[in-house]
Amino acid sequence: MSAPRGPASDHSTLMTVERGLEVLRAFRSNRAPLSNAELVRRTGLSKATVSRLTSTLIQVGFLRLVPGKREFELSIGALGIGHAYLATNDLLQAAQPLLQELADRLDVSVALGVKDGIDLLYVAYRVSRKVATLRLGVGSVLPMSTTSIGRAYLWGLPDEEQQRLIEAHKRHAGPQGEALGHAIRASFDELESTGTCAVLGGFQRSTFGVALPVRIGREGTLMSMSCGKADVDLDLQAERERIAPALKETAARLQAQLADCEGGL
Repeated sequence: MSAPRGPASDHSTLMTVERGLEVLRAFRSNRAPLSNAELVRRTGLSKATVSRLTSTLIQVGFLRLVPGKREFELSIGALGIGHAYLATNDLLQAAQPLLQELADRLDVSVALGVKDGIDLLYVAYRVSRKVATLRLGVGSVLPMSTTSIGRAYLWGLPDEEQQRLIEAHKRHAGPQGEALGHAIRASFDELESTGTCAVLGGFQRSTFGVALPVRIGREGTLMSMSCGKADVDLDLQAERERIAPALKETAARLQAQLADCEGGL
């Protein structure tokens, strides 16, 4: 007979699952393969733990080795779960037409984002056919502290969680932490006074974003919504004035139409 499982065994199993998920979450939407060393850097786990987990994840079909290299990439197991989630989430499916309508109306990209650790993860993304640059997509991860969509999300959080995340970003920024904190607060002031915040070059050079927080679905899931575009010769204030009214209108429609929608994130 096998030995009965106890609290210690259950805790060990939970830790293994959590660490395995940390490894999978280290892979970003640019699909760049990662070595064990890079996975150690991104997850903070030990070399031995990462090596053991990557071996296991290969065996169960969630990772695969890049041919001829000592690097890993996501396999069909991980991708299948992600695509199944997106395809069956009623909230995200219902949001798509409104996002596309706004993207086409303003000739921008439109995104919905949620927190992913201390970063911001795109869970919905639509783009105007006239936008040839800034093509990110669902699964893209952006810095929360330097982008309009990230700062809008931060602003929508309860005070305690908001402050905890801001302090984490300031520590991560090192010597630039205080300047970053002031920039975040400036975006909060914009949100207080205008309902949106705008950031130029927060993720890529010559790109801008205008964003606001939204609460969507029956569960009132906090998300942030942004319009963005790459433009080497732009007037940020003029773009904000052009985009903000339509963004606010669409956000209000989104919250109203999806108020009874199932599918929390």
